[in-house]
Amino acid sequence: MSQTPEILWQPSQEQIERTRLHDYMRWLARHKGLEFADYHALWEWSVHSWEAFWESIWQYFDVQAAVSYERVLDGYDMPGAKWFEGSRLNLASQLFRFHAEEPERPAIIARSELRLLSTLSWGELKRQVSQLAQALRRLGVQPGDRVVAYLPNLPETVVAFFACASIGAIWSSCSPDMGTRSVVDRFRQIDPKVLIAVDGYRYGGKDFDRRGVVEQLRAELPTLQHVVLLPYLDPAARLPGAHLWTDLLQGEAEIVIEQLPFDHPLWVVYSSGTTGLPKPIVHGHGGVLLETLKGHALHMDLGPDDRFMWFTTTGWIMWNSQIGGLLVGSTICLYDGNPGHPDLETLWRFAGETAMTFFGAGAAYFLNCKKADIEPGKIADLSRLRAVGFTGSPLPEEGFQWLSDKLGRHVLIAGISGGTDVAAAFVGSCPILPLYAGEMQCRGLGLAVYAMDDAGNPLEDEVGELVVTKPMPSMPLFFWNDPDGKRYRESYFEMYPGWWRHGDWLRITPRGGAIIYGRSDTTINRHGIRMGTSEIYRVVEEFPEVLDSLVVDLEFLGRESFMPLFVVLREGVELDEALAERIKNAIRTQLSARHVPNEVIAVPEVPRTLTGKKMELPIKKLLLGMPLDQVANPDAMANPHSLDWYIDYAARRAKQPA
Repeated sequence: MSQTPEILWQPSQEQIERTRLHDYMRWLARHKGLEFADYHALWEWSVHSWEAFWESIWQYFDVQAAVSYERVLDGYDMPGAKWFEGSRLNLASQLFRFHAEEPERPAIIARSELRLLSTLSWGELKRQVSQLAQALRRLGVQPGDRVVAYLPNLPETVVAFFACASIGAIWSSCSPDMGTRSVVDRFRQIDPKVLIAVDGYRYGGKDFDRRGVVEQLRAELPTLQHVVLLPYLDPAARLPGAHLWTDLLQGEAEIVIEQLPFDHPLWVVYSSGTTGLPKPIVHGHGGVLLETLKGHALHMDLGPDDRFMWFTTTGWIMWNSQIGGLLVGSTICLYDGNPGHPDLETLWRFAGETAMTFFGAGAAYFLNCKKADIEPGKIADLSRLRAVGFTGSPLPEEGFQWLSDKLGRHVLIAGISGGTDVAAAFVGSCPILPLYAGEMQCRGLGLAVYAMDDAGNPLEDEVGELVVTKPMPSMPLFFWNDPDGKRYRESYFEMYPGWWRHGDWLRITPRGGAIIYGRSDTTINRHGIRMGTSEIYRVVEEFPEVLDSLVVDLEFLGRESFMPLFVVLREGVELDEALAERIKNAIRTQLSARHVPNEVIAVPEVPRTLTGKKMELPIKKLLLGMPLDQVANPDAMANPHSLDWYIDYAARRAKQPA
């Protein structure tokens, strides 16, 4: 498809032999009699003998279980495959296997716009998790109860998560920058018993009081029995009837970890589609633990001597991944605030003062640094930095080149692409392979990932749908309030029955690397945070001036992301600047500042199918440059003449510089 790109990073033999992946391969040779010439041979074995592979991950990492498993896998059907049945464990047990002999060693290093640099030791982390778990038990929290968090990216949030995990309570979080409706639409679905929330936060130098939102949440979540307030913006903040965070962290407490079935729910995360409420996706203790150990240790090469950050909010699956660094013994580095305030140097300075070894962020952040001519090496001492990770959206080749030029050829650009849906990276980094400009290095071990055409044929060096053909331990257990699994199946298994279709465009290169080209479906992916179009329509179409609407995210590799919102207005209404701003502000305050459209555009009609569905994907494809005969069949439309306006708009947009 193209010429071989430039090699930007190449590990030496000495570097390879120091990696955890190389140690795992030696372990396979010693204990299983299995030897592999290279990573690609290892991957082939991992997806063709995937029961043996996943059992080897359990054994290599010496997963601690109160009761061992009876079998690795009960069958190969998706969805519904059961892993490691009979075992009883708890993800939180893994947390306390590290640094017991060095309790003062940093577990978390944190900074925010409100707080100076601080450190939470491994010993203190254990103490606080134990105290909070004990307090939550006193409040009646039991295994299976839902505890929801409206918290920023703080050490307290990490403590709260592991306290819940140790009890067997089910965790779910939203970032405080999410609007009330977004949070209610998520939390109300899972009937939470306890809400842990901050009074407010600071972002971009501006303070946001969230006590009113917390009161609204309390009013709209009828199953809540307790609210816990963490005064963050104002240490003196209080809410009537709420427990104070500091009051719960009192006295001595021994850590008590509930031993649970492998597939006991760990957390609920949310991935939005084009219709209905956000999908409440449930992952289990065992699947998340195995995937985290494999991904963080073998692919990202993280271990007890690393300092690891993935800049994120608590509403993104990368927060869950970030705290996973603790499960391999790494120190995690948390930053809460605007990465562009007071300038884009902020995170680089944080990397320097924490002696960070692995710096992860959304691809958009690094592209913004490139545009701003940031010089990371002149900002801070980055001598310990060995890898930079990106995800959230595609990173074009010039982004790779910029990172390599600015940080040096000794720094690995460790891109990953996965999903909230699976709590895993389908494609990502590999510390024993060369890095080619514009490519992620490999498909993940144990993940049967392929680029497929519409007929389900694997493609070589061509762009196709990202499809997974065999079960993964971290696939969703189920969707909450989806008793017959209908919504789960419709979300991933309709296009290729029995196979997982993720909704990304993927190309597997001749070198075994991978390139993600953006979303193949209509989910809005802005700065790594996905939101369903239905959520946006519910806000926009509440305006009496708006009769109908259509939104698409024109995200594609190598182009600036552009999200237009098309609105059909009531007769006699004109789209002026004031109305456009009111619409944008409603999305900003009720849903998310990240999902405000770049432009609001008045249109005569929204194209619809004969069954009345908005034709989001055809319009998206049309605006990305695909010919009309490949994206829409006028005979299957209720209003085929409506396409004329979008064809003209696409032609005008094509003439604009990328």
